[in-house]
Parts: sequence; C-alpha cells; structure tokens
Amino acid sequence: MVNFRNVLIAVIAAILVGLLLMGIVGLALQNNTPQNLYPSEVREYQGENLSSMGNMRNNAIAGTQHIDNETYRLNVTGLLNTTLNMSYDEVLSSFQCYQKVVTLHCVEGWSTKILWEGFLVQDLLEQAGFDPDASTVIFYANDGYSTALPMSYIKDNNILIAYKMNDVILPSERGFPFQLVAESQYGYKWIKWVTTIEVSNDSSYLGTWESRGYRNNATISKP
Repeated sequence: MVNFRNVLIAVIAAILVGLLLMGIVGLALQNNTPQNLYPSEVREYQGENLSSMGNMRNNAIAGTQHIDNETYRLNVTGLLNTTLNMSYDEVLSSFQCYQKVVTLHCVEGWSTKILWEGFLVQDLLEQAGFDPDASTVIFYANDGYSTALPMSYIKDNNILIAYKMNDVILPSERGFPFQLVAESQYGYKWIKWVTTIEVSNDSSYLGTWESRGYRNNATISKP
C-alpha cells in the first residue's frame, strides 16, 4: 500500500530542491550580466554620440603601464629656453583645459569617437620657450615607445595632451597620466603614458613603429 505521507514528503522535498536550484541558476545569471567597465563615462556630447571607452583596443608594446601620479614627472627638453620637470598636479594646474571630440583611427581598421579633455601641447612648449626654428616634437612613453610630429602640425591644429576621456580620468590601460590626441593621424601617433617631450630639429626622427616600416607621415587621407 502506498504511504501517502511519504509521497507527500517526497513531493515537497522535490519542490524545495527545484526552487533552490532555480535560485542558484538565477543568481548565477544575474552575476554573469555584462557590466559597464566605465559606468561614469559620458556617451553624448553636444548632440554627438560617443563611442564607449571599452570599445578601444589596448595596443601597447610592453603591456599596460601603471604609473604613480605621486612620483610621476613630465620632462620637457630640447631646443628650449627652460627645461621643464613637472609633477602630475603641476601640469593639471598650470594650463588652460580644453575639450574636443576626436575620432581615433587605427591602422588595424577600427575607430572610436571620444570626448577628450586636456591641455594644448603648444601652451606647454610656449611656457618652456621653444626655439621658433625647431621643426619636430618627439614624444616618449614610459614603456619605451616613441613617435614624432612636425612642429607646424602641433601649432596649426590645437593638438591636445589628454588626461580625461568621456569625462573619466584616463585609466592605466588608456594611457594614464597623459595621452597625445594626434588628431587626423593614425593611432600609432597617439602615444600613451607620455613621460618626455623633446623639441628638436631632427625631422628625420623615426619612432617605434615608424622605424619598423610605418609611414612617418601618418596623416589620414580624406575620402
């Protein structure tokens, strides 16, 4: 004869186990919901839709550089009246800040439209008193990367060195403390983790990728 009490207990136990399993699965799915890496970033500026910072690829010759802003120094050297050696806070407090939406185009075929905030390279060089006959500005990064741009390009295009993107302070993987916003140039000119800027007359200087065959003139051709 069937023991209905035992059957009832078994049914209740099965239901409880099922509910428990459903809760565990639900919790796992909830925990696996994709999270925004940069939840405070802005995605629209003056009517323009912006790319997410998370869409950018972290291209680097030696991996992400982790720089301590307390010990960081920006060195400005070369054909100058005064060599500069500035802390992170000194840089931020010394120059007028600007915002500009600029799209980074990579030679790999991807691009991102970002709101950049920073200061003008020209303002920095003017404070140091650069030689008006200097032809080239060479940028060096913490990982040994380097690239160069004509002085005329720097002066004629209001080129920024950024410390924020999409209203977020540059994360380490995006170039903290400073990234060059090389507008109208391919991405290998957008040097990250900038530590030294040299004013030079060496217009033939070849940076990291340029010395490996990339064009020194990285201007993006307009369609």
